[in-house]
Amino acid sequence: MKENTFKITNYLKKYSFLIFLYIFIYLLASACTVLITIGTAEIVELITNEKYQIAIYYSLGVIGLLLVQRFSWWVTDIIYYKVSANVTMEINQDLSKQAFKLNSKTYADHNTGTFVQRIVHDPEMIVSNLSEIFVSISDLLTSIVVFVYIATLNVYISLLLVVLVVIATGLEYWRVHYRRGARFKLRRKRDKVHSLTTEIVRSEKDIKSMGLEEKLSEQTLECYRDYNQYDRKINTIDLHLWSLRNLIINAGTMAILILGITFIEKGLIGLATYMIVFSNRNSIFDVVWGFGRIGNMLADIKISNQRMSALFDEKEFVTEKFGNKPLLNVSGGGSVVFKDVSYTYYEYDYESEEQEQTPKKKKTKAERKLVSTNHLFEKLSFEIKPNTTVAFVGKSGSGKSTILNLMSKMYDADSGEILINGENIQDISKDSLRKTISLVNQFPYIFDMTIKENLLLAKRDATDEEIYEALKSANLDEFVATLPLGINTKVGESGIKLSGGQKQRLAIARALLRNSNIIIFDESTSSLDNFAQEEVKKSIDSLKGKSTIVIVAHRLSTIKNVDHIFFLDNGTIVDEGTFDELFERNITFKTMFMAENI
Repeated sequence: MKENTFKITNYLKKYSFLIFLYIFIYLLASACTVLITIGTAEIVELITNEKYQIAIYYSLGVIGLLLVQRFSWWVTDIIYYKVSANVTMEINQDLSKQAFKLNSKTYADHNTGTFVQRIVHDPEMIVSNLSEIFVSISDLLTSIVVFVYIATLNVYISLLLVVLVVIATGLEYWRVHYRRGARFKLRRKRDKVHSLTTEIVRSEKDIKSMGLEEKLSEQTLECYRDYNQYDRKINTIDLHLWSLRNLIINAGTMAILILGITFIEKGLIGLATYMIVFSNRNSIFDVVWGFGRIGNMLADIKISNQRMSALFDEKEFVTEKFGNKPLLNVSGGGSVVFKDVSYTYYEYDYESEEQEQTPKKKKTKAERKLVSTNHLFEKLSFEIKPNTTVAFVGKSGSGKSTILNLMSKMYDADSGEILINGENIQDISKDSLRKTISLVNQFPYIFDMTIKENLLLAKRDATDEEIYEALKSANLDEFVATLPLGINTKVGESGIKLSGGQKQRLAIARALLRNSNIIIFDESTSSLDNFAQEEVKKSIDSLKGKSTIVIVAHRLSTIKNVDHIFFLDNGTIVDEGTFDELFERNITFKTMFMAENI
């Protein structure tokens, strides 16, 4: 797959022989359908003319065609299940890989449903619709052949059929055209519903503990109502057009049947011809419905393809950029230097994309609309020396976490230089940078695996001895020892079976296993109680002198023993020094600490 492109044909080429075989066999089944229809009509004609022996031969032939048809459909189903499963899996895998390439800012700008639906739902939609389109085309051709066969039986019936199909097809085109314009916006609303549902499931404890059930129920209802109202609006208009189309076809079909009776009465057609027309009257529905169904599926494929392709669009889904330079192994901790770093937070509105998706005005790519900007840093400079423990403190919004995101290359600076172990962060390879820097977030994600499996994610070949050593350094070994299954204990989705402090310490153990030169802690104790906070603090203290430790602290009491503190205010380092130095000379720092300990 080429960089920044997505083509479904790239995945189908691999299975070209099976796809060709599928098409050939299905066409064979369709040919059988046509021959069965014509053969059945001939049987009726033969019975009417009392040619019973020949009718029996024709019947045996029809039975043989039925067996071939059924066997062909069985084979095509087997081929479809194999190819569709493999193609869907390969697309899912490549979209997942692309999602891993996206930077953290991109994830912050979009909701969860945006990614989940595009990675999981849209590939399934495309693959299933591609197969259904071919089936529908084949069925449509079959219906057209039957339709033409019926039309050739009588010129007046033929003219009435043509007029009826033209009118009904016009209505069907109108219906499909409307649905095509509304589908994209409906998908975006579905993304929001999916994201909200995911958030509710993941935060059920917080919702219950804070008594937010009623409030969130109202919010959920509003979101669902918005989606359902729009969905109902689309389906209601679709129903009106669909019903009108069917009414016209039903009325026309009855007119044809009445006309046929009149022709029988006048001797213009025989009873057998009338029976053929009567038994195949639904072919009119099949012809018109086939055009509409193909149109709907093409619209779904186009929308799904646009949504998946958008993941490769750098304007909306920005990817991480790395260099190729490896960092030399540094014993102990690494150094970090910011030189005149500037960073602005841009907030965009992507809703403009769905507003442009109308039947009369089509766009294939999203157009970002800048909503607001927040200039956080202007020529920010500082240095963190190897094997030191430093902290960034300041009021909320002063830029502490953003510095950590820039330092770990979750964000990219607008200008200036960030040096890791003396190398420009833009030049460092991805593997080298990720090995050098480990980040422990305020709410680290613990996977639905065992403790051991969670730790092996950090180091695939870690021995049990290394795992126990990491747990010990993170002050989690005593807790694990109390578990009946020890390190083989499953912790549940997002580590639900662990306390907040235990999650933090497991995340620290995970970082320790990577043996990183620089370990970053982003508000790691702010959400913990005093006992859990003290345990995590002990874990961090045990790392001193082994790695460079960078801490963003909400509670100033947790950083009293660090080597150096940078005090931030509105994106500027207004003071720096040890805890005692800042407490002595900086009134704001002292006030913050005193307020915390009242």
